[in-house]
Amino acid sequence: MFITLVLFLCTSSVPHLVAEEVTPTQSISTHTELLQQGKVATGDNFPPLKNDNVLRAARGEPVDRVPVWVMRQAGRYLPEFQAVRAKHDFFEVCRTPELACEVTMQPLRRFDLDASIIFSDILVIPQALGITVEMKPGVGPVLPEPLVGPADLERLNQTGTMDRLKYVGDAITMMRHMLEGRIPLYGFTGAPWTLMGYMVEGGGSKTMSKAKGWLADHPEASQKLLTILTDQVIEYLLLQVRAGAQILQVFESSAEHLSKEQYLTVALPCLKRIRDDLHRRFAEEGLTPVPLTLFSKGAMHSLPEQAAIGYDVIGLDWTIDPEEARRLVGPNVTLQGNLDPQDMYKPKEELRELVLTMVRKFGKHRYIANLGHGITPQTPIESMQVLVQAVHDAL
Repeated sequence: MFITLVLFLCTSSVPHLVAEEVTPTQSISTHTELLQQGKVATGDNFPPLKNDNVLRAARGEPVDRVPVWVMRQAGRYLPEFQAVRAKHDFFEVCRTPELACEVTMQPLRRFDLDASIIFSDILVIPQALGITVEMKPGVGPVLPEPLVGPADLERLNQTGTMDRLKYVGDAITMMRHMLEGRIPLYGFTGAPWTLMGYMVEGGGSKTMSKAKGWLADHPEASQKLLTILTDQVIEYLLLQVRAGAQILQVFESSAEHLSKEQYLTVALPCLKRIRDDLHRRFAEEGLTPVPLTLFSKGAMHSLPEQAAIGYDVIGLDWTIDPEEARRLVGPNVTLQGNLDPQDMYKPKEELRELVLTMVRKFGKHRYIANLGHGITPQTPIESMQVLVQAVHDAL
C-alpha cells in the first residue's frame, strides 16, 4: 500500500500553472528508483539543490531574484487541497507522509515558488504530549480537554514525544526526494507561548484571556509549561533538520495578545533559548546549521529585540512599513513579508502595483517576499500567480 501510493504520487511530472493552463516543468520520476533502493526513509542521497535563493537571502548572500513563498501556500484556497480533505481528516493528512507530501506539492504544480514548506500543523506537539486536538470545519482546532490548572501539567507525557512525531520527519525526507532539488524545504513549529495559549484556551482565542490568566495566577506553573514546550520545540526542530529540512520557521502567532513587556519577559526568552540550543546541538551532533526564521505576529513593537537574539530571518506582519522595519533591525538580519493577506482580494493590476511597491521598498538584499500572515481560504488562485510574478519582476 505504501509503495503503491507513493509511486502514484511521485511518478507524474511537476507542472507549473500559467493562468489556467497547466504544463509540465520537471519530472520527479527518479523518486521511483530511490524507493526501489530503499533510500526514502533514510535521508540518503538527497538531490542537489538547484534554486537556493531563499537560503542565500537568509544568509545575506546575493540572489538571482527576490525569492517568494507564502505561509499556508498548501491550503484551502486550492481546489485540489479541498479534494484531499474531502476524503481525509486534517490530522490524517498530517500523519500520513504520502498525503502530506502530495498536499505540500500542490502549490508547486501551479506557481513558480522559491520554497516549499512541509504540510503539518503547530498543534502536533500538544498531540504528542497527550493532548487531544480535533480540527472542526468552520471552527478550527479544538482541544476538548484543555489545561485548567497547574495540576493538569501532570497529564503531559514527555516521554517518547519525538517517536510519536516521527511521521513528520518521514514526510520531510520523502518530500526532499520528491522535490529533486527544485527548491528548499521549510520545517516549522509553533512557539512555546502560542502552544501554551492553545493548550490552556482549548482552541483559538481572540483574547487569550485564560492563558494570560495563567501568567498572572500561576506564574510558576506557566514557567514550567513554557519550559516543557521549549524543550519539545528544540527536539522537534532537530528532528526536522535530521530528516532533511533546509530552513526552519518558528511561529509565535499569538504574540499579538501580549503587551511589549509580556512579550519580552514571557515569549522572547523561550525564543532565544530555542535559537541558542539549536546552534549548540547542531555543533554537538555535527549537523550543518540551517537558517532560522522567527515570525512573531503582532510584535512589531519589539523588532530590535527580536533581531538581537540571533535568528537569521525576522518575519513581519503587514502593520509595519518595510523601510521602518529595516531601520529597526539593522543591516545584518533578513526580513520576510509582509503583504496584507486581504490585499490578495484586490483587482489584479492593483495587487501587482502593491507587490511591486513592497518589494522595491525592501530591496533585493536580505529579503524574502511573503504575506504578513497565512493566505486565507477564499483567496482567488489568480492572485497567487500575480503575487509570485510581481515579486520576480520587481527588481
